[in-house]
Amino acid sequence: MAGKTIKRREPLTDTQLLLTITICIFAVMYAAAMAIWGGGFLRWQQVFDMLNNNASLIIVACSLTIVMIGGGIDISVGGVTSLVVMSCVVHLNGGGSIPTSILMALAIGLCFGLVHGYLIAYLEIQPFIITLAGMFFARGMTTIVSLEPQNVAHEGFQALMNRKIEIPFLGYTAKNGNLIPARMELGVVVALAIVALVYIMLRFTRLGRNIYALGGNSQSALMLGINVRRTRFISYVLSGLLAGIGGYVFMMHTGAGNASNAAGAEMNAIASSIIGGTLLTGGVGNVIGTFFGVMTLATIKSIVTTSGLREPWWQSITTGAMLCFFILLQSVVLSRRGKGGLKRPAWLGGKIKG
Repeated sequence: MAGKTIKRREPLTDTQLLLTITICIFAVMYAAAMAIWGGGFLRWQQVFDMLNNNASLIIVACSLTIVMIGGGIDISVGGVTSLVVMSCVVHLNGGGSIPTSILMALAIGLCFGLVHGYLIAYLEIQPFIITLAGMFFARGMTTIVSLEPQNVAHEGFQALMNRKIEIPFLGYTAKNGNLIPARMELGVVVALAIVALVYIMLRFTRLGRNIYALGGNSQSALMLGINVRRTRFISYVLSGLLAGIGGYVFMMHTGAGNASNAAGAEMNAIASSIIGGTLLTGGVGNVIGTFFGVMTLATIKSIVTTSGLREPWWQSITTGAMLCFFILLQSVVLSRRGKGGLKRPAWLGGKIKG
């Protein structure tokens, strides 16, 4: 028809495409679990249980997503989480208050973020080396704070930890006819709020756009007038701060401090980010995808456990296989879109993707 303007549909960006793939795979995987195993997978409480058990990991994975989009890496987050938990437990058991314990968690995470950010952004030391040192330091400090496992004896914190949000319309009817509502911990609310805030920051603020530009090509970002060093510094500060928050949420779930707390959390966070569509080379990623990456890992673990394979190595094997699958999938998808596949990440000494 004459005079009629035909709007062309814009193609999906790499971030949108990988996010779509992640959500579809999670949906298919969970639907298959419902069809094959049924049982708990047919109830909403199964989803809330996965959220309750992984609220801390969601927050920590968000911190990794920010850093990885900027072309970096932070493997200290598990150690920082453990140090926050042990320090806050000792503080509360020693007569401290909940507000001061929250400030302590934020301060510990912020200190690690400031130190890492300065050494990486302004002294240009390799992120892997610096954050590896930070991980060892945090784990060592955890044992110095307390060698013995401790449970939180603070009555106010116990009441906070045991408080659940009930959602009756997503519950189920027991055999005796009573309605059992779905229950969600307060830590899940914190985790979902963090996901929303990080998404808004990355999607709609100048800082978020600068982080994407930094991960895409730092030289081009510099030519566009972006303060590359400051952007990289802020990304690590945010990572440390989120690790501190994740540590407090971890304590709200477990109610105990142990030197082995959050063991392997940094690897699970990196895996969740990659499964969610964040590239190791930087410049591509979405925190919503990271959320579904965490849920995908949680679903895999639930399927393995439901199948009767309760030995811990089966979960490690399936997680490793899923991670390899997603990395291969990303490489194939991006190579077909003319991106040349995955390249060596800058923090390993390779060239930044141009």
